[in-house]
Amino acid sequence: MTLVAPSLQVALDNCDREPIHIPGHIQGHGVLLAFSAQGKLAWASANAAALLGVDLPALGQAIAAHHFGGQTAVQAAIAQELAAPPSAVSLPELHEAVCAGGTFDLIVHRCENAVVAEFERQVPSTAHPAAFAIKAHRGMVKLRRQRSIQALLEAAVLELQELSGFDRVMAYRFGPDGSGDVVAEACRNDLEPFLGLRFPASDIPAQARRLYLINTLRLVADVHCAPVPVAGAGAEPLEMSHCVLRSVSPVHIEYLTNMGVGASMSVSIVVEGQLWGLLACHHMSPRQVPFAVRMTCDVLAQVLAANLQSITASEHAKRIACAAGLRARLIEQTLLAQDLLSALSSMAPKLLATFGAGAIVFADEGKVSVHGELALPAARALVRWLEGESAQLEGQMLAVDSLAGVPSPVADELGAWRSLLALRFNTSGDGWLILLRHEQVQEIAWAGRPGKETVIGPFGPRLSPRGSFEVWRETVRGQTVPWSASDLEIARQLLAELMRATAARNAELNRAKNQLLAVLGHDLRTPLQTISMAAHVLERGADGVKLGRRIQTSSTRMQRLISQVLDMSRLQSGMDLGFQLAATDLTKLLDDVIEETGMAYPDASFVKHLPPSLMADVDADRMAQLLANLVSNARHHGAPGESILVQLAECAGSIELDVSNAGPPIPSEVAAHMFNAFKRQSIGNVRNKDGLGLGLYIAREIALGHGGTLGYAYADSRVVFSARFPTHRPAA
Repeated sequence: MTLVAPSLQVALDNCDREPIHIPGHIQGHGVLLAFSAQGKLAWASANAAALLGVDLPALGQAIAAHHFGGQTAVQAAIAQELAAPPSAVSLPELHEAVCAGGTFDLIVHRCENAVVAEFERQVPSTAHPAAFAIKAHRGMVKLRRQRSIQALLEAAVLELQELSGFDRVMAYRFGPDGSGDVVAEACRNDLEPFLGLRFPASDIPAQARRLYLINTLRLVADVHCAPVPVAGAGAEPLEMSHCVLRSVSPVHIEYLTNMGVGASMSVSIVVEGQLWGLLACHHMSPRQVPFAVRMTCDVLAQVLAANLQSITASEHAKRIACAAGLRARLIEQTLLAQDLLSALSSMAPKLLATFGAGAIVFADEGKVSVHGELALPAARALVRWLEGESAQLEGQMLAVDSLAGVPSPVADELGAWRSLLALRFNTSGDGWLILLRHEQVQEIAWAGRPGKETVIGPFGPRLSPRGSFEVWRETVRGQTVPWSASDLEIARQLLAELMRATAARNAELNRAKNQLLAVLGHDLRTPLQTISMAAHVLERGADGVKLGRRIQTSSTRMQRLISQVLDMSRLQSGMDLGFQLAATDLTKLLDDVIEETGMAYPDASFVKHLPPSLMADVDADRMAQLLANLVSNARHHGAPGESILVQLAECAGSIELDVSNAGPPIPSEVAAHMFNAFKRQSIGNVRNKDGLGLGLYIAREIALGHGGTLGYAYADSRVVFSARFPTHRPAA
């Protein structure tokens, strides 16, 4: 006969490797017998014969008729489990066994290739079974009625305490780092509350967490009871993951002793296959809870987990639905806006609120826009680093909850920004949407100082569980709220839509560019031919005045076309138009533009409402370009024979310029795109055959460059374009 027990000398520095699924011992309030597939006794606890008080088969021997005092019920329960197919899923079966040593709960189940029979001495109960069933049913109904996670947990600890009778019941929720917070508690009035305390991840080693998933309820009936060894017929230890009497790690016993606990019970809260938390029960003296009561507590925890999953799924669905509306508006803006960054930037507040972020960065075609308290140089450094990492991105998305993998120079630039969620929506133009979360400085109340200390424990000098659970407060820096599963799903959906919208936008822009280049090539060919022919005629001594005027007209047209294309190219490549602001008389500037237009187009008539003089800080050349574009637009699209109305005024430190023409309102489908750089409907327009569709686009960019706006309205049967910009440049 071999005594099977783990050989590892357990201490806190190696308890995460302790084989707690094969401890070789059981708790002393019961008996364990395990039978091989052939029906022979293969393992037995050392107290079996003494505690049961009946004849038992010897190790290696099959059950005979006289064993177990001749009780056929016990023999039949074991035989039934042995007869079940080995591949079948084994659930514990509860029976009653009356032996000379007393009445026992007999729990029969399968562990790998063995059938295990565990005998627990029954404890007297004052509760009538019917009353207990009603109490259990009432608890489950209460849990189903809760509509928030906190209310659900608070109800669960109260119901579990009433069912089990423990002095303290805590709802213990795990965090991303494995630590756990006591988020709900029901306890005796004279006990110090643990509510709000955090327990470090090291309190529950990894292999213990695995067992909490396999065996969801664990009872330690008497912390101070000596464990009973299990003897085996061979050298192999018994796999005891599903055993209800499995003994407890000596480190855990020391831990409970340090807390002053006499008995404990833990019930796992498993959500979607993951250990979400525990219902942890403590009693200040030994307490054996009947198996039927424990199973009711386990069912209660399953109802709790189902409700947790339901509430979580409902909250997740609400977030996804809200995000869908935001996503639709963002994609619409992306497809319709003349400038992609402007479209994205307009949605920045909504995006920040949806993701719970503190800053957002947009980047595209070399331009970077920041919203939030993040410095622009830091944003540019982050974008450069992401571009270098883009080849390694999985699904064009990167989510990190810390800056551990970010190079030091970039991390230093980011400062207190600690987590980021980056979406690469435009692979051809390095388009990025980057969300950042700020460091969350936390005041954590630990249940005792979490660090390890070498002390003299029951097993000599070693790392031992802490002996004090007095509140120890710590200020934690450098951490942030991690990106949740909902955050990541919303981000993936947003990225997919943005990539599709950007691809469609790029395709449309490419078509428009190709068409524009074709039109430009055609339009340049005509004035070039005119100049060439005029030069040949001049060589023959013909009338130079008329030909000079023709050359001047053609070269001016060429210059205008080329200037527009160059301006468009600068803007599309992320450059500005190179503004040089200086004090300028806008009245004189506008008079000059109207006079030049009148000389070139004598049929055009103007009505002016201008002040005698109006000084403003502007780039005179660019402002003349804006005015000329608006006047040209009004001349081309206004009703024939109707005057163009030009109004200039100053109001509250702002210049107000309106250029209007008589005519029908601009159709909404055209108005949505009229400030875009590439409008196919503007190329080849019968009202402006020489136009490239760039005038309004460049005019608006000039207004934006002066810190202003350019907008469209329809009033009093007139199409009105209004430019607004500050009179004077802001102080540095």
